[in-house]
Amino acid sequence: MADLLVVLALALVVAAATAAVLTRDPARQALVLALLGLALAVLFTVLQSPDVALSQLAVGSALTPLMVLLTVRKVRGRGRRGGGKRGPE
Repeated sequence: MADLLVVLALALVVAAATAAVLTRDPARQALVLALLGLALAVLFTVLQSPDVALSQLAVGSALTPLMVLLTVRKVRGRGRRGGGKRGPE
């Protein structure tokens, strides 16, 4: 039974990682990255490593996708204002 859980968790990680690689839009990629972090947290829990799972849950599922989304928002906002130039040159 434990082996089946490990295989299922690994399959979930492989599917999420493949989806993250194949997604083209950076905002959607950040959301898929959050799902990948969640899948890795599940895998670490199944492998009886709850401390690593909690760290992965905090960093991989929350902080990293949030930072990517904020960066994408800032870059897209800068592109709308004319490339980030501060004044006439």
